[in-house]
Amino acid sequence: MALLDVGHLTMHYTTKMGDVHAVDDVSFEIDAGEAIGLVGESGCGKTSVAMSLMKLLPDNARILGGKIVFDGLDLVPLPEDEVRKIRWKGISMVFQAAMNSLNPVYRVGDQIIEAIQQHLPLSIEEARAKVAKLYTLVGMDPKLMDRYPHEYSGGMKQRAVIAMALACDPKMIIADEPTTALDVIVQDRILHRIDEIRKELNMAMMYISHDIAVIAEVSDVIGVMYAGRLVELADTVTIFKRPVHPYTIALMSAFPSIKGEKRPLVHLPGEPPDLLNPPQGCRFHPRCRYATAVCQEQVPQYRELEPGHYVACWNPQRKGGVDARA
Repeated sequence: MALLDVGHLTMHYTTKMGDVHAVDDVSFEIDAGEAIGLVGESGCGKTSVAMSLMKLLPDNARILGGKIVFDGLDLVPLPEDEVRKIRWKGISMVFQAAMNSLNPVYRVGDQIIEAIQQHLPLSIEEARAKVAKLYTLVGMDPKLMDRYPHEYSGGMKQRAVIAMALACDPKMIIADEPTTALDVIVQDRILHRIDEIRKELNMAMMYISHDIAVIAEVSDVIGVMYAGRLVELADTVTIFKRPVHPYTIALMSAFPSIKGEKRPLVHLPGEPPDLLNPPQGCRFHPRCRYATAVCQEQVPQYRELEPGHYVACWNPQRKGGVDARA
């Protein structure tokens, strides 16, 4: 049984102008120790999926349907006090722009200790010892735990936030843009350290990014989102070598590669749809060169094209790869 089983998840935001269809009919699974990446344009619903999994939603957000089964327990109907017992101990999160989420007037170590004592029956001394081990695990000197956030560099802050996410020994971590605002060298080091920790502790991970290169480095499986829907999901090699959804192919076409034959980058015309009033049928059809009448009228079924390869498209481009990008 999968550690996390998300089925037909639908979540909308209620606004004065109407409902924003942020997450519509999203389904996927994550096994223990597996890493999945969610990729797509800004505003496609990646972070909304993550917040739904944690049930950390604003007052105007509503989960309208579906299931979020974590470790055999469906989180959707659970009351808030029960979900709190699962956060950090079961699923923890490295939030987007996490470097700015540390309280500037408290020592960093004390902030991690507070999170530990909220969920584990440890004394101050035991919690401090655990934080020291976490600092070593993420590659920092434990002495740094007694410093304030302004005394940390960007990379050090990010490592501290990762240590906080690991504080209660969770079975799964969600990393939402975990290396935002870091230079590429620090980004690469932190990504590889996260991946090493995941394998060492056999944790499941969900990485969220608009940068498909970042996702590819650390993910076993990649899910591609567009306008609130999951349009393609497969193992990383398949997504890169045999993409079949026109949007996935467009993403690959816009991404330069240092390997293989040189090719011009292809621009994807148009803009993502307004999720207050998404288009009928396939939401990608206004920008899709392969769209037909059925694409404009009916929502494509999310189906398994081949073992482990799922797609929601009426006209999947089975030839995939470079030939399909031209």
